[in-house]
Amino acid sequence: MQVILLERVAKLGQMGDVVKVKDGYGRNFLLPQGKALRATEANIKSFEAKKAQLEVQNLETKKEAEVAAAKLDGQAFIVIRSASDSGALYGSVTTRDAADAATEGGFTVGRGQVVLDRPIKDLGLHSVTVVLHPEVSVKITLNVARSAEEAELQASGKSIRDLAAEAEAEAEFEIAELFDEMGSAADDE
Repeated sequence: MQVILLERVAKLGQMGDVVKVKDGYGRNFLLPQGKALRATEANIKSFEAKKAQLEVQNLETKKEAEVAAAKLDGQAFIVIRSASDSGALYGSVTTRDAADAATEGGFTVGRGQVVLDRPIKDLGLHSVTVVLHPEVSVKITLNVARSAEEAELQASGKSIRDLAAEAEAEAEFEIAELFDEMGSAADDE
């Protein structure tokens, strides 16, 4: 299927490019979302007439996205989830969770704008990309924790595994001291 792109589409082309795509991709994604038109003679003429208007509209939305990107870039958001003692989540953090966390933080982010490089399935700090415009993207940090206190500890640079290891070492030390005291008490008798 030949289509005319109405906006920049990643890994496909710039606005105004006539590209060949698979029928399903064009029919199910590009056309319904208004990202492209079928490349017929009538649509090509219509596009040429509207091209200047579309470029101005694209430039305005890009400027708005850049303003929002300046505020959003580098922000950290807390996502509270239940997890095992080893730090593995009992589910995963999805694009919807990331979008909801950013929205609660006072930003307008849709789940379609969030790009996860890999599934988030453990506690910790995770970098996530938010695409505000086809030409503007920013990185945010999701602080996935079991509680707000744990999130604060993670934000200060300590990982949950480190804290668990410290607690375990402290417990072993106390047990060793207890046995040493019991051993010396037995020797006294």
